[in-house]
Amino acid sequence: MMISESFRELHRRGEGALIGFITGGDPSPKISQQIIETIAKEGADIIEIGIPFSDPIADGPTIQAASNRSLNAGTNPQAIFDIVKETKSRIEIPIALMTYYNVLFKMGVQNFLTKASEHRVDGLIIPDLPIEEAAEYRELAEKQGIDTIFLVTPSTLPNRLKDILNYTSGFLYLISIYGVTGKRDDVSQLTIQSIKRIKPYTAGTIPLAVGFGLHKPEHISSIIGSGADGAIVGSALVKIVENNLNDSIKLIEQISTLTRNLKSATLPKK
Repeated sequence: MMISESFRELHRRGEGALIGFITGGDPSPKISQQIIETIAKEGADIIEIGIPFSDPIADGPTIQAASNRSLNAGTNPQAIFDIVKETKSRIEIPIALMTYYNVLFKMGVQNFLTKASEHRVDGLIIPDLPIEEAAEYRELAEKQGIDTIFLVTPSTLPNRLKDILNYTSGFLYLISIYGVTGKRDDVSQLTIQSIKRIKPYTAGTIPLAVGFGLHKPEHISSIIGSGADGAIVGSALVKIVENNLNDSIKLIEQISTLTRNLKSATLPKK
């Protein structure tokens, strides 16, 4: 199932999308595979897998630490591709990779995209790729059937937003706050206002998903209730990994419980 198809089906059912992020290969490729499949089985509609990178500029300390653990475990892009393909052999769920452009450049953009397609990757999120430099990349990605998911912030101006909407596919990723990833106590008024400001531009054209700082069911219901089509949760899941490095059974149990609770917040109110 493609990302756009997933959103269409959820819209038909009156549900919001839960997009779960995990750093691939953290704490090891084998356990990472179990975590991803658990998130999928417990209701996540789309999985976002981060390719570990030595200088993840958009990520806060929790995900930076996860990247370091993953790199120390020997994870590389090919290992992430293998995780995606293995997951897709058992669970039919859209999977997007989050990475930085240097990873593609080092492997060769065409080679990276070909491998991604062969391993059934559905989309890519590249925070440090501006639309002004994305035309050639996006054309190659389209040929491989891979969505390019661009990001906007609360400060993105209308003209800039329209330009980004011409480039993005799959969904538009709204960074809900200023700064890097990490848990926040509450959904800010700025986030709610940003959703309501941007939604008229995306309505009927592309889904709007919101991320950065979300970790409670009430956060998810607030985001969806304000008009977003999906909510992205990352640091809360990654933190569970960090807190249970020596107890994989407890790790999976806590991932399972959190995912199930978060997904329940995307369902239509009875």
